[in-house]
Amino acid sequence: MTRLLAALGKTTLGTLAALGRIAIFTGQTFGHLLRPPFYPREFATALLQIGYFSLPVVGLTALFTGGALALQIYSGGARFSAEAVVPQIVAIGMVRELGPVLVGLMIAARVTSSIAAEIATMKVTEQIDALVTLSTDPMKYLTLPRVLAATLVMPVLVAVGNVIGIMGGWLVATQRLGFNPTGYLRNTVDFLELHDIGSSLAKGAVFGFLAALMGCYYGMASERGAMGVGRATKGAVVAAAVLILAANFLLTEAFFSA
Repeated sequence: MTRLLAALGKTTLGTLAALGRIAIFTGQTFGHLLRPPFYPREFATALLQIGYFSLPVVGLTALFTGGALALQIYSGGARFSAEAVVPQIVAIGMVRELGPVLVGLMIAARVTSSIAAEIATMKVTEQIDALVTLSTDPMKYLTLPRVLAATLVMPVLVAVGNVIGIMGGWLVATQRLGFNPTGYLRNTVDFLELHDIGSSLAKGAVFGFLAALMGCYYGMASERGAMGVGRATKGAVVAAAVLILAANFLLTEAFFSA
């Protein structure tokens, strides 16, 4: 029993210490937001890497998810003679939940891993030490542009994913399930509210912030050597995915609990 309590206490203290380090890292990132110097070239590069180059994977994920969602809703609704609700449920499912979460997880898989591996490799090869030698703050030069770019561009990716996902459901419903194309789109537009769209975009901003922050944090905290880079990359992706899912629950509770 004593060993069990000791192990539990050690795990709890380790978790709290990690959360504290992440909180301090977050505060340091925000602290650099309004203080010069600024690095617009790094920010623009991060926008391209996180936003533009993520469009293919986001589009394909949303397209197939929307189509599969339409099939599942039609199949389930047929048991209760409720096949007509496919447009409404696909729209609300994609915009409120599946769109932001899937885009967030894809960004965690693609961008968080890339950021963590890049920064960890820079640490291993002493490039970060070189930045400090050149009087360049690594937090300002490496972390802030990536976190800011991800926070700003993720709502755009979520909006694109939502539209493509709804179009995927539209294609399946009209080509396979016999829905009228115009009627399907009309039901979708009439059912969605501005609150649904706003909550989706807000989730995207939070998820982008978490994904980039975890990539930067684990990259900066990487151990030396190739094994350290691998551990940092794996830890960043796992932490980003878990935080995105946890944040999704909290935001859904905040936006729709009433």
